[in-house]
Amino acid sequence: MRAPDFCLPYIDRDQYYQLSDQRGKIVVLTFWASWCPDCSNDLPLKERLYQSIDQTKMSFITINVVGRERDPNEGIRYYQKFLSQPTLIDHGIDVYRKYNCLGVPTTVIIDQQGYIIKQFTDQAKPLDIMETIGELI
Repeated sequence: MRAPDFCLPYIDRDQYYQLSDQRGKIVVLTFWASWCPDCSNDLPLKERLYQSIDQTKMSFITINVVGRERDPNEGIRYYQKFLSQPTLIDHGIDVYRKYNCLGVPTTVIIDQQGYIIKQFTDQAKPLDIMETIGELI
């Protein structure tokens, strides 16, 4: 299945990210919310991966699902404290819904041609996510 395209604003600058501009790269999308304990376990692992990858071949993107936040500023504060990878702000829960997410975190692995290879729920083991990425590299 082709990954639904989207255009969302970055959390920290006045620019937009277009998924379709990433063709040719593996994309790892992670949907999250600041209050989520599973996200607090998941995102630091992805942050370490992000800092060690070849960014010409792979793109790590997190999406703060602002429609699931108690206060939109909580997502901004979480990002500023814990993340350096590119982070976007969902339009409420629009993109979250396009990807049929059922909870946070949700991780979506998209191949170089723009197809969803696998989607992981909050119960995913980090090793399973890494193995899926490894199969694409």
